[in-house]
Amino acid sequence: MATEAAALAEALRLQADTVRRLKQEQAGTEEVAEQVAKLLELKGRLGVDDGRPRFLLKTPKGTRDYGPKQMAIREKVFSTIISCFKRHGAEVIDTPVFELKETLTGKYGEDSKLIYDLKDQGGELLSLRYDLTVPFARYLAMNKITNIKRYHIAKVYRRDNPAMTRGRYREFYQCDFDIAGQFDPMIPDAECLKIVYEILSALQLGDFLIKVNDRRILDGMFAVCGVPDSKFRTICSSVDKLDKVMWEDVRSEMVGEKGLSTEAADCIGEYVRLHGGLDLVEQLLQDPELSQNKLAREGLGDMKLLFEYLMLFGIADKISFDLSLARGLDYYTGVIYEAVLLQQQNDHEEEPATVGSVAGGGRYDGLVGMFDPKGKKVPCVGVSIGIERIFSILEQKMEASKEKIRTTDTQVLVASAQKKLLEERLKLISELWDSGIKAEVLYKKNPKLLNQLQYCEDTGIPLVAIIGEQELKDGVIKLRDVATREEVDIRRENLVEEIKKRTCQP
Repeated sequence: MATEAAALAEALRLQADTVRRLKQEQAGTEEVAEQVAKLLELKGRLGVDDGRPRFLLKTPKGTRDYGPKQMAIREKVFSTIISCFKRHGAEVIDTPVFELKETLTGKYGEDSKLIYDLKDQGGELLSLRYDLTVPFARYLAMNKITNIKRYHIAKVYRRDNPAMTRGRYREFYQCDFDIAGQFDPMIPDAECLKIVYEILSALQLGDFLIKVNDRRILDGMFAVCGVPDSKFRTICSSVDKLDKVMWEDVRSEMVGEKGLSTEAADCIGEYVRLHGGLDLVEQLLQDPELSQNKLAREGLGDMKLLFEYLMLFGIADKISFDLSLARGLDYYTGVIYEAVLLQQQNDHEEEPATVGSVAGGGRYDGLVGMFDPKGKKVPCVGVSIGIERIFSILEQKMEASKEKIRTTDTQVLVASAQKKLLEERLKLISELWDSGIKAEVLYKKNPKLLNQLQYCEDTGIPLVAIIGEQELKDGVIKLRDVATREEVDIRRENLVEEIKKRTCQP
């Protein structure tokens, strides 16, 4: 035991030296954080209390626990999203949390470095899923499915630098809706945008805007500006950063790091400043250079059709055709979109600032074909709702408003007014449970009535069913409304119906 402790102490000393050295060398924050975590772990292992090891109690970097209040908010959000998906006729599927590494490799462009690889567990190289789209494409190809409208809500994993306050984690949920199949142009795409509009409106997050673009228009723009074909995807990744950094920084990256000519970069800069609606689509269709590019012309034709459908859906005023929108993932082939929340506009600002993306998606017609042995394509379009960012916003709103959050669905507490009525309470609560009523009882033989009523106040239970000796003689139950404190005697046989009526349960 002493030898083991000495070895741990030496390891602790060496680890502390490593942390000090990294700080002196001004190493990257992530590397320092990892070494500090190791140091804390060693300290935890070395510390003992009465012969018992002392554990370092923390969640891993980029993860968090969710208490009852957070889960109550989360379940409400999930319920809103799922009801919207079902309203649009979607089925639900699930896939494994890890995939073969080769399934995920080469699908995410520069973000591939964020994939979590697992240690070899017996002959298969595996990785944790990075999103739900690539596993969906694998599922379609493997099961030879060519037509499905599905939703999938599950956790995904990314070795990203976490920003917990903005809802950016290493383990997080995605809520995906996708339509796979050969259909007439832009009808499924318009429905995906309508779904985003419905969900963000229902969640009441504030004002929002849905930006749309098309990979074909982007590629046509790159070609017209003189970007070599081999640099299309890497330049696309640079343009994708425009929602986070200034154009000058993106231009510097394209020219300095990626070797693009200044003329090509400046040409891209002229286009990516443009945003509007159907009027901008018409303007670009008349652009002397862009209109001559086959890909761009196809994309602009579909964009015009999309806006016509969006007008029929009554949501065109929330859509902005934005040439700076790129979405860095390699698998997109057509329309792409991203929903952003808007900050309140100040008098001196020309247009509202955005506070980050809360949904995104697009068309990926080639992804399923990458998995099919014969390369058979299944056209797909979908959207992913950014549940973690939405949850962070709603959590902050709840804290600011001091609104009391109910963490249970209990409809009634079965209480007693006198002592020695435990058996009667248990008989009644069993009757209520058997009738589908959500009910609770305090786990004491003779609880004070005041304590039982206070429990209802604290937890938000709306009704109390009070049993007393007189009520038992009369065959009634005293039903108390916690909010108004009104009490009424209800015949025992009518109690279930009365509780359902008062709590709006069918």
